[in-house]
Amino acid sequence: MEQSHRLRHIVVLLLNVWIPSCFAQTTPPVRTSPTPTSQTPERPENLKFRLSGFPRKHNEGRIEVFYKGEWGTICDDDFSLANAHVLCRQLGFVSATGWTHSAMYGKGTGKIWLDNVQCSGSERSISVCKSRGWGNSDCTHDEDAGVICKDERLPGYVESNVIEVQVDENKVEEVRLRPVVAMSTKRLPITEGVVEVKYKDGWAQICDNGWTPRNSRVVCGMMGFPNERKVNKNFYKHLRKRSAESKVKVTAARQKPKAKAIPKTSSKPKPGKSAAAKRLYAERQKNHFLVHSVVCLGTEVHLGACPLDFNYGNATESCPGGMPAVVSCVPGPLYAQNIQRKKLKISTSIRLKGGAKHGEGRVEVLKGSEWGTVCDDLWNLLSASVVCRDLGFGSAKEALTGARMGQGLGHIHMNKVQCTGHERSLWNCGYKNISSDDCKHTEDASVRCNVPDMGYEKTVRLSGGRSQYEGRVEVRVGQRWGSVCSEGWTTKEAMVVCRQLGLGFSMHAITETWYWDSSNVTEMVMSGVKCTGDEMSLSQCQHHKTINCQKATARFSAGVICSETASDLVLNASLVQQTTYIEDRPLHMLYCAAEEDCLSKSASQANWPYGHRRLLRFSSQIHNIGRADFRPKAGRHSWVWHACHGHYHSMDIFTHYDLLSANGTKVAEGHKASFCLEDVDCEEGVSKRYECANFGEQGITVGCWDLYRHDIDCQWIDITDVKPGNYILQVVINPNYEVSESDFTNNAMKCNCKYDGHRIWVHNCHIGDAFSEEAERRFEKYPGQLNNQIS
Repeated sequence: MEQSHRLRHIVVLLLNVWIPSCFAQTTPPVRTSPTPTSQTPERPENLKFRLSGFPRKHNEGRIEVFYKGEWGTICDDDFSLANAHVLCRQLGFVSATGWTHSAMYGKGTGKIWLDNVQCSGSERSISVCKSRGWGNSDCTHDEDAGVICKDERLPGYVESNVIEVQVDENKVEEVRLRPVVAMSTKRLPITEGVVEVKYKDGWAQICDNGWTPRNSRVVCGMMGFPNERKVNKNFYKHLRKRSAESKVKVTAARQKPKAKAIPKTSSKPKPGKSAAAKRLYAERQKNHFLVHSVVCLGTEVHLGACPLDFNYGNATESCPGGMPAVVSCVPGPLYAQNIQRKKLKISTSIRLKGGAKHGEGRVEVLKGSEWGTVCDDLWNLLSASVVCRDLGFGSAKEALTGARMGQGLGHIHMNKVQCTGHERSLWNCGYKNISSDDCKHTEDASVRCNVPDMGYEKTVRLSGGRSQYEGRVEVRVGQRWGSVCSEGWTTKEAMVVCRQLGLGFSMHAITETWYWDSSNVTEMVMSGVKCTGDEMSLSQCQHHKTINCQKATARFSAGVICSETASDLVLNASLVQQTTYIEDRPLHMLYCAAEEDCLSKSASQANWPYGHRRLLRFSSQIHNIGRADFRPKAGRHSWVWHACHGHYHSMDIFTHYDLLSANGTKVAEGHKASFCLEDVDCEEGVSKRYECANFGEQGITVGCWDLYRHDIDCQWIDITDVKPGNYILQVVINPNYEVSESDFTNNAMKCNCKYDGHRIWVHNCHIGDAFSEEAERRFEKYPGQLNNQIS
């Protein structure tokens, strides 16, 4: 009887499952009330994902899934940020920052594989989220969903230009150096210690039997250090011996008859104990050997990429005659102690540009006396690691292609670079010289290097903001958190904070933070902060020893808004050289220019409207080669209307024009207010976004340029009072750092010029950081032309 009852129960369950599925196949789905169901998990390795569409960046686009031999899209019905998180992780990014609907990146083709997808955000694959089921959709491609992923790769993500690691059960992903000497735990960076790998909920060691310097080189590279050094193994053997003796004594003491009460022995040294006892503390921990053999070539960028033999069974006793592997590393100059720093040198023929933090950027190499970029053909981690180590960082974390750190200028010096990983310089690797058709700057190679953990991100925080990228700046001073005075707070200081927190660039430096949540406002603990903009931490900037802030209320605390991308403006130097000329302009045509303060001071003493001013005129073509649009700091509500010229000024000063003597003294100057920032023209495939007509939005799109022609007002330097001689013409864009940029070093342009009192000759025009230091010194010491023939 009981058996028949069970049988009937099973039949009912089967009918409950089978009947609805039959209806689902024969009845058209009702769009208003879809019933998402959990899917039978499709094995992740059977699914492929890609981002498509246009226009888009590398980390955004229409999401497409490869399923059963065919690419298809996902419908935007019920789509959410949680869905985007899951998909971005499957694409190899850490998370999503947004998603799009209604075929924002264009309409796809073929199947619409998924509809009404509902994820919680923690799923390992989109295949385990609720949905209508594979291929069951009533959408059209007008509803294709897109995702915007955070531009940061998952550790160990498998792609040709990203670290590859083992993916079996005994995988090695996270590695650390655990300092054994207690005193070393207080110093950062940690340069020496026991090599440990993450294992389950703890850490395990590696047996040092057969351990080689090549293994150490790989570990040091992962930790952000360019080189390894020999370890004093006798020191560690002595520590282990002392540790063993200590354990024996403790055991013997515990086995003695309880004649009297014996205090409980703790392995943790108490305050006041000897230094030797402190040293032994870490060694008293029980070793767990997960790996008993490592065979690296020394060129790997991750320990998990080396052949490894894992232990099984009794892992605590599987290192006969050996001990835990210990590694000692040599830090680069940026992270070394003051005494060591003098002895360490880094390459002067390679540099990184356009990165948000130290150890990342577009790769530029010095050939002759001019800097140029590297084309991304065949660009990989081996070549990227040579660059990173040469600059005093560790191995490469990512080898980036497609101008991911912005486009460079000038020459492309190298293509198809092929390194073995052992080279000391990129110039020692095989490469191909560039022909005019080989590469464009849209193919500039970039790197992200492993850098040492300095703990800087733990000494500053943002509070009160609406997201993790904005807020009131708070620092650790003594044992308390406090805010920072906003007097003198600029983009440079904000840049340091965003870099310190790993949040990219500063979009805005905020001097009034009253509109953010002030429920947990702390007292002010820092004032007078002044940074160069290159510091790794706010504590490295100049600041008052004691608080001195005129506006010490919470309303005037310093704040920041950070962004992962930034613009980068550069001037077309050759166009300046081609368009420079002198004009004697009558005073009666300069009333508006005088009102805008575009003439030299002596103009106020002139006999208006009679006479003239001598003007050095030229065109300025300003390109945005960064990764974000250049927008005025002020919103249109605060733009100033200039009635004389009949236009709005969105920035008080957009460019400085200076004429300098040989010793750098300013002999004449001019400036240009930003009355109209717009896209005059763009690269192929890039659309204009900004136009000044009809009080339109102002800005310069990535890949576009604005043009200030030589024949418009204030596009000059008033040289009426300048005597004949040899000078330097200098143009500086965004001179007051009003708007954030990824690189301010390329904002200045310089030219040699000779003025004979009637005519002017301009040559050697170049962006401020385009030449080598030696070539720049020669430029500054230029004696002038002996004649008017420019070679």
